[in-house]
Amino acid sequence: MSNNNQQKQYEENEENHVRPLKKKWFARLFFNKETVRETIEELIEEKEEEVHLSAHERLLLGNILKLKDLRAVDVMTQRADIDAIEVDATIDKLIEKMTEKSHSRMPVFKKTLDDIVGIAHVKDVVGVSKGQKDKTIADIMNPEVIFISPAMRILDLLRDMQSKKTHMVMVVDEYGGIDGLITIEILVEQIVGEIEDEHDNEVPPDLLWHSNGTLEVDARAQIEDFEKLAGRILTENEKEEDIDTIGGLVFHIAGRMPVRGEIVKHSSGVRFWIMEADARQIKRLMVSNFHERPLVLKDKKPVAEKKQTIEKPVSDTENNKKILDTEKK
Repeated sequence: MSNNNQQKQYEENEENHVRPLKKKWFARLFFNKETVRETIEELIEEKEEEVHLSAHERLLLGNILKLKDLRAVDVMTQRADIDAIEVDATIDKLIEKMTEKSHSRMPVFKKTLDDIVGIAHVKDVVGVSKGQKDKTIADIMNPEVIFISPAMRILDLLRDMQSKKTHMVMVVDEYGGIDGLITIEILVEQIVGEIEDEHDNEVPPDLLWHSNGTLEVDARAQIEDFEKLAGRILTENEKEEDIDTIGGLVFHIAGRMPVRGEIVKHSSGVRFWIMEADARQIKRLMVSNFHERPLVLKDKKPVAEKKQTIEKPVSDTENNKKILDTEKK
């Protein structure tokens, strides 16, 4: 097609389709009673042939509109997942931890995580590694730490972080304890989606079927995702408790924080074996005893169900040993 024909086709499309749409949306934006937000939301929902917006553009616009309702507590890295280092640690230890965790910045605390005294940056660490081994973390860290409320609006926080040229803030609760951490990357990801680079560690899948029919689960996995794979599990009473994650469900059943190696039984008969946990949270579980459900391989292809057999009751200790033996095999 010649350049003249292409230009002619562009002008016809502009005249017949684009200009009328521009006039239509301009009129809706400025002369209707609808808010700009409502108009943009409707624009996103219009058919692609009617509004010339790509799927990516629609996603970005939708994410931007959602920012209005987000608070710091909605996006922060939880306290239990914060990687930090004690101020008395050596520079070598800081380098080792930054390398292991693939972080360019790391909070520095004194004695406990609730006493954050600075932020260490990888650029300062590199400077030390060139021959200034006598320096300590206290010498190279930035002592200016910004603390914010969990209720702070994300849009306000983004603006503040830009104006103060800071890339990391700490979220504190009403008693002054550290509740979480937010980086500028976390805020940008709320708009463009998850950002990964070549140094990000590969995170194990939230839900992983094993060939013996057990399901390995990240405690932060959503109940909704779990039920898509393993079938419904929440009772009516549990639904009323507004439980979102598998870890939250297990905590609700136990009525306390279970310890590593413990088995927690659900009323449906499903058993949750605590693989990883600490004093604050459950991290990983192995789920078993799916009654009348097909076994599934790691590639999620179902295999034939095993015939039901009547077994003598076993204690939690015996069942725990069974699961451990199975995993070793």
